[in-house]
Amino acid sequence: MAERVSGGRKLVRTAVTALLALGLGGCALKGGQNVSSIEGKTLFIKNCASCHTLARANAKGLVGPNLDVAFAESLSQGLGRNVIGGIVEQQVEYPNTGGRMPKLPLTTRQAADIAAYVQYAAARPGTDSGLLGQVGATQFGPPATEKNGKLAFAANPTGQLLYTVKAATATAGPVTVSMTNMSGVPHNLAIQQGTGASGPLVGNTPISASGTHSITVNLKAGTYTFFCQVQGHRAAGMFGTLTVK
Repeated sequence: MAERVSGGRKLVRTAVTALLALGLGGCALKGGQNVSSIEGKTLFIKNCASCHTLARANAKGLVGPNLDVAFAESLSQGLGRNVIGGIVEQQVEYPNTGGRMPKLPLTTRQAADIAAYVQYAAARPGTDSGLLGQVGATQFGPPATEKNGKLAFAANPTGQLLYTVKAATATAGPVTVSMTNMSGVPHNLAIQQGTGASGPLVGNTPISASGTHSITVNLKAGTYTFFCQVQGHRAAGMFGTLTVK
């Protein structure tokens, strides 16, 4: 559900109208600790987290509507969670061609699974537990370390807006930096001097949804920030610290 339109209210109102017109307003989907919502969380992270915020999925996308905010308002106005499930399923299967949400390569069953999870998770306080909590759990590896002039990074393969590490170290001098992305979500890796947002850019790999790309940079001793330049990804947490000695 990688929607790229702004305004949660528009999403809710448009979808509710469509549901009522189709007679789907009472469509009930199961949420919580079941197979559908577990598979749905996996699919949501892979296909939707790059654009939407949904706290229980650790999704922090900033391009599309914040689903927690949008559906919290809907719930406060009396919209049931079963209707939310129908709204999401309708949006995933039949995205508004006038908006920026793409048609995702998902089956009807997969759309229903995503809807089941969002129905359960949207605007629900707390964190997922049990098997559901294990899906998409953020785990960073040890710091990436430069060896023989080479330093390798990788994007989180599940589609979360993260790298697999939050820190890296290197020796001053020419370093070939590689960035591998197997998530299917467009990412790159840029290196910037300092830890703020305004330091000079040292170098960057091309933005790509798959494959490995490399650049060679001349690093001086100091602290750098590595981050993704795709809109909203750095703000969502896709950055880390590179220490050069």
